[in-house]
Amino acid sequence: MSVKIRMKRIGAKNTPVFRIVVADSRSPRDGKCIEEIGTYQPLKKGDNYTLNLDRADYWVSKGAQPSDTVASFLRKAKKAAAVA
Repeated sequence: MSVKIRMKRIGAKNTPVFRIVVADSRSPRDGKCIEEIGTYQPLKKGDNYTLNLDRADYWVSKGAQPSDTVASFLRKAKKAAAVA
């Protein structure tokens, strides 16, 4: 079983909102997930994502592969945590 950290769309038409989830790679995009670890609102200005960095690091340590977009969120969150 290959585990991915990716986004799941929950927003309405023309109002995208995504949840950052840990899911089996074989499950559909909006299907069942193992755990929800954050959100992403692309239309919001400024800080438009939230992420539970502890849980994300846990899943990456267990072998989960983040998507390109989620990987960029992880980099930003780690950089912000190092500064704070």
